[in-house]
Amino acid sequence: MKEFSNNVDIKDWYISHFQAFENSLNGSSKAPFHQIRRSAIAKFADLGFPGRRDEEWKYTNLSPLLKHQFPVAARPTSLPAETVRQFVFKGLAENLLVFVNGRYSRELSNYRAPANGVIVDSLGNALKNRPEVIDRYLAKYAPFEKESFVALNTAFAVDGAFIYAPDNVAVEQPVHLLYISDASAGSHFASPRNLIVAGRNSQVKIVESYHGLGENPYFNNVVTEAAVNENARVDHIRIQDERLNAYHVYSLETHQQQNSVYWMVNVDMGGALVRNNLTLTLDAENCEGHLLGFYMANGKQHIDNHTAIDHAKPNCFSNELYKGILGGKAKGVFNGKIFVRRDAQKTNAYQNNKALLLSEEATINSKPQLEIFADDVKCSHGATVGQLDNEALFYLRSRGIPQEQANSILQYAFASEVFGHITIDSVREHLEEIIEERFARL
Repeated sequence: MKEFSNNVDIKDWYISHFQAFENSLNGSSKAPFHQIRRSAIAKFADLGFPGRRDEEWKYTNLSPLLKHQFPVAARPTSLPAETVRQFVFKGLAENLLVFVNGRYSRELSNYRAPANGVIVDSLGNALKNRPEVIDRYLAKYAPFEKESFVALNTAFAVDGAFIYAPDNVAVEQPVHLLYISDASAGSHFASPRNLIVAGRNSQVKIVESYHGLGENPYFNNVVTEAAVNENARVDHIRIQDERLNAYHVYSLETHQQQNSVYWMVNVDMGGALVRNNLTLTLDAENCEGHLLGFYMANGKQHIDNHTAIDHAKPNCFSNELYKGILGGKAKGVFNGKIFVRRDAQKTNAYQNNKALLLSEEATINSKPQLEIFADDVKCSHGATVGQLDNEALFYLRSRGIPQEQANSILQYAFASEVFGHITIDSVREHLEEIIEERFARL
């Protein structure tokens, strides 16, 4: 794996490798979506990668990522089933789509959609077999015209998850999208693309998790689009627990119609450099958008959460809560925006970011923002940064609880407000076990 000294070199490297990627598509290069790929790589050539002078990237230095030449992930060999099993949540083994290095693995997956029109499939299969649905929704909500990483993903997107819940159908069992990056044989770059469509009066629960294997660095650049139609509800849990030599950029764009509800709980624990761009658009009356997040980092990890909730229409409600715990020399960024457009009267929006710093060298840059262009609204935001409460620590120690355990108890109490919104018991319990063990390291 080569290294580059500046952003121009690495931008040109990705552009030069698009033709080889294009040739590898065979007949798929004639599909309508491939014209979007070509437009996206052209736009990426104009945009390049963002730098520190870009206000949205002021506190995140991409140099560690951009010095690498990551080859496009080839179709991987299959992993042993026992390797995959360690990442599967109890009760979700029969509702599982597995992706290795961004590509769908039929052998490792285990899902049989109910006979009521529900589609749970790989995006690669859907591009071939269901072009009428794909063409209607794919690349319609995540704008690559202004976002470099969305443009790069769109250009190289070949696989991911496609979930479609038709009108008036509730998908009873949660669907687990399991992404495993195997860098044992070398570094790679993957562009998973997820598309979620919830029809009118439908319900669906999705667990999306990212994990890594091997000692080589790798780069996941992910885009998820969600169309939430009238009276639909989507519950979305995302867990990022990559290797500590991984780079992870995740972009989410949701589009909500009247009376719809979208819940997201976003948990980040791994990765050397992580950036999340999460946008919820409430584009009709009486929508609800909930965005809850927890992040923890140690060593020299860097986790950046940029969120935006766009109140485009009146009588909508949004709630956002992000909490972070940082130790070592870790760095965190939170930039949360709430937009209330001119016609979005009767908006009710709440945003809060809280962070715990467990060392003198850990840092957090927090920037909550409100942009309000309507008159009759109720909006609030806040941010707090602090350390563990010494009085609470003393109280626990005075009752015979060891220092390490007392620290873990207080850290868990801090995080539990977010975890309490994870409604799938096995996922919440598994996360609690992992978190408790990692609290001891911070």
